[in-house]
Amino acid sequence: MSETPLESFINYKADTGMQCGNYSIDLPELGENEQYRFHFDATKCIGCRCCEVACNEQNNNPADIKWRRVGEMEGGEFGSVSTLFNSMSCNHCVDPACLIGCPTNAYIKFDNGIVFHDDPACIGCSYCTWNCPYSVPTFHEERSIVTKCHMCHERLDVGQSPACVQACPSGAIEIEAVNIQEWLQEDIDKQGNIEGVVNARVTNSTTRFTLPEKLPSDLKAMDEHHIKPAHPEWPLVFMTLLTQISVGAFLALFLGELLYISGLSSIKPDISFALAALIPAAVGLPLSALHLGRPIKALSAFKNIKTSWLSREGLALALYASYATVVVAFFYFELSTTIRIISEAVALGLGLYGIHAQAMIYRIAARPSWNRHVTNMKFFGVGYVGFYILATLLLFTQSSLPVNTLITAGLLIALAHLFFTIEDRRQIAANTLFSDDVSQKSLAKTAKLYKRFNVIKNLRMVLFLTASILLPLLVLLMLEQSSEVSMLLMLTALLVSFISEICDRWLFYVTTVPLSMPGGFFVGDQRH
Repeated sequence: MSETPLESFINYKADTGMQCGNYSIDLPELGENEQYRFHFDATKCIGCRCCEVACNEQNNNPADIKWRRVGEMEGGEFGSVSTLFNSMSCNHCVDPACLIGCPTNAYIKFDNGIVFHDDPACIGCSYCTWNCPYSVPTFHEERSIVTKCHMCHERLDVGQSPACVQACPSGAIEIEAVNIQEWLQEDIDKQGNIEGVVNARVTNSTTRFTLPEKLPSDLKAMDEHHIKPAHPEWPLVFMTLLTQISVGAFLALFLGELLYISGLSSIKPDISFALAALIPAAVGLPLSALHLGRPIKALSAFKNIKTSWLSREGLALALYASYATVVVAFFYFELSTTIRIISEAVALGLGLYGIHAQAMIYRIAARPSWNRHVTNMKFFGVGYVGFYILATLLLFTQSSLPVNTLITAGLLIALAHLFFTIEDRRQIAANTLFSDDVSQKSLAKTAKLYKRFNVIKNLRMVLFLTASILLPLLVLLMLEQSSEVSMLLMLTALLVSFISEICDRWLFYVTTVPLSMPGGFFVGDQRH
């Protein structure tokens, strides 16, 4: 049988006496509170990418899946230019963001510190690829799941070195033991960071770096000019919008019930109101399964309620939809009003918590454009469309009754939503690509993407101002004059408002720029 390329390279190194990793490795015994980690010596790395090739061959990964990558940074002036290479795979963190956020508990941290991905448990939601500030987990299209480095644990078990360690011709990658307590208290800030990568304390990364003594102060990532739109996530665009609109409509229904009972309103909510609030969630929630690599395993996303906001969101919104269905049944069978209102209060509480959990899914350090309080505010702000749904329904079914309260409440929420949308753009635009802070650089790239999609951004604002602000105001002015015109205007406002929110949510997804390590000049960061 002919040798594989990796075996040929290893034999070549043995024949020529090149200094590199061997098949066998002297693993240190792990003591109490110790784990294995990578040590990368940047003074030895020559940027040959043998580690990338060896990793892919060992794990049978296609060319576009890289568990280990070599990044490049460059600085200095002509005649005295320095290049810094960084070979990085999983950092096997003390507090791995991938494990904490995974809704199916598909990540396991072994006793020896290795963060292992349990492929059969994965549903392909890709949430871990969002959470990791090093962009380590990678979605495998052919297998419909996420995959990642596991430090070649099966080789370590039999005393062999990982493929990347073995293949490195300059010995720049090593496996060593680390005392976690000492690392976190004394060494992580001195030896755990490298230029162009997020601070190691974000996830308490364990990788140790040896850097050149003198580095230029103006080091820049070689792929700084690569700015790519992210995936639009269409199933999530509609799922998030529809669930937020549903909860907004249910809030309007509940407030309407309270106002009617207290005698402050002549509008008596009925089953049509409850159905109008329920239907968006009933349509939107199943759409989330289309985002998964393995939709058939969607129900396993509830496993990690303890630490995963994705699990909490799924469970809360599923219970919300269930209680909202119970409320519809109470209306249909004309059962006890008191018990119905209690059920509405429970459903509303679950819905509001579900939207909060939905926003917290995106409040992650690895995605600076999402990780801001305006994300929470905007997610709740979309609820104004739910108020407009009930106002439109009221005009078409009980046009003689006043709808001023519903439209006015929707307008106030829409104005708050407008404020946070403008604030969102202002905060992003204030960042600079030339900052030393990796989060600011990410936000500066997001600002550039907004400029690239300037037509859609401006269209969103024109549609929003017209349909969500001006048309409802016009309806309020014309209610007493022409109910037919008011119905037409309100229906137009509702439909166009929804279109404007689709534009905004699409921009939310495609303009996010994840934190990662620098990439190469020609290939960029292939995970972005």
